[in-house]
Amino acid sequence: MKQILSNYLKIESSTLNLIKSNFFLQLVTASFFLILNIYLAKNSFTDSEIADFISYRFLAVILLSFPMGYFIRSKNLKPFIIIGSIGLPLSALALIITIKQDYQTLIRPIFFLWGIFYSLFNISVLPFIMKNVSKENRTHAITLSFATHSFGMIITGLLIFLLGAFGIKDEGDILLGICFFGFISVYYASIIVDQKSKEKKSINLSVDWMKIIQATIPTLMIAIGAGLTIPFINLFFFHTFNVDSSSFALLGGFTSLLVATTSIFVPSIKNKFGLKKSIINTQLISVSALILLSTTAFFNQYSFAIFFAVFFYLVRAPLMNMAAPLTSELTMEYVGDDNHEMLSAIVSAIWSGSWFFSSKIFKILIDNSYSYSQIFYITSVLYLIGILFYYLLIKKIKN
Repeated sequence: MKQILSNYLKIESSTLNLIKSNFFLQLVTASFFLILNIYLAKNSFTDSEIADFISYRFLAVILLSFPMGYFIRSKNLKPFIIIGSIGLPLSALALIITIKQDYQTLIRPIFFLWGIFYSLFNISVLPFIMKNVSKENRTHAITLSFATHSFGMIITGLLIFLLGAFGIKDEGDILLGICFFGFISVYYASIIVDQKSKEKKSINLSVDWMKIIQATIPTLMIAIGAGLTIPFINLFFFHTFNVDSSSFALLGGFTSLLVATTSIFVPSIKNKFGLKKSIINTQLISVSALILLSTTAFFNQYSFAIFFAVFFYLVRAPLMNMAAPLTSELTMEYVGDDNHEMLSAIVSAIWSGSWFFSSKIFKILIDNSYSYSQIFYITSVLYLIGILFYYLLIKKIKN
């Protein structure tokens, strides 16, 4: 364990500072993910209005990712990272003040601004790591960057719980306070150095669209599947096993802890089993767990069924998340240095778009009397198609 952790300390200092910057932004995004919807609901907004507000953030990412991917190519990424690190907590702060002051007409534009600043920062992260980290440290750097989300969920979840225990239960006040922690991100963003931008070399401004399409097809399949499942997994537990919000929050927090813990071992797993086995096997086991989780709905009348459901849920999430940094590294290497920014932009748009459009597909399926289990089976099929494309991509690289 000591050796595993020491390997993370070998990551180049500038990239470590980028990851620290990302972590403090994740404190903001994680806390808003946990309680913003509840805060909006307590301020008399309907579920439909809340969904509409949030969609503007995804809409910004969808619309702007592609042109941003073009714009930041061949440029020093540091300014975009700094602007994102300033704008994201600032827009989050403005959002809470707007809700508190009941300036309803500003809520949608601020959510859209959030999406812009999120795109600037997020699209720059992976290309920066790929260009400024040595190959032997690359997997560790990408893994640690991905883990910041889980660590953010754990810390803010615990903080919100403790504040509530001490009588501080106003979600708006809690989110305001956490927003200020987000500004610490600016300091770490300001001290990074984009070494590659200093190198005077000719840059190919053309885009290898064939490679990018091949690299994004598996991501598209998995993102659509995830959009049909992840936002609604809490409803599955509620309707199938009567699990209330506080109980599911506890389950979610423990899951995030598992995800963060297991992610530490991703580089070691890659070194031991290789890229192909690490990606394919972790994803296949994860899909199997999702299928088994869905199946528990058919015998939910038995008291033991919920224990199986929780177990399969706890197996699924860490394994699928373990594959994420590996697939990102795989696709980044496949498209080559000149296409990193564009790939990062398109992947960002795919994930935001999938959650935006999959929610519409989910509504259609539910309205047509599809059960949660049936929808999750559809997700499993989409995951399997994505895994197949990852397998073909790995074979193409080896050849």
